[in-house]
Amino acid sequence: MIVSVSAVLLLAVVVAVLLRQRTVGVGSALACGAFGFCLASTGLAPALTQALAAVAGLLSLS
Repeated sequence: MIVSVSAVLLLAVVVAVLLRQRTVGVGSALACGAFGFCLASTGLAPALTQALAAVAGLLSLS
């Protein structure tokens, strides 16, 4: 659960920076968010969660 919250906060910061720099528009950011919600309801969600946990584990070793 902590990895999910950390990932969400990190991605929120990235989206906020991209919106502030006008690299991504508001509509594009909303579309990406909607895609994330749809992706979370698919069968691929557990694999993505495991991959994020593995990356977090690798980063915590250093």
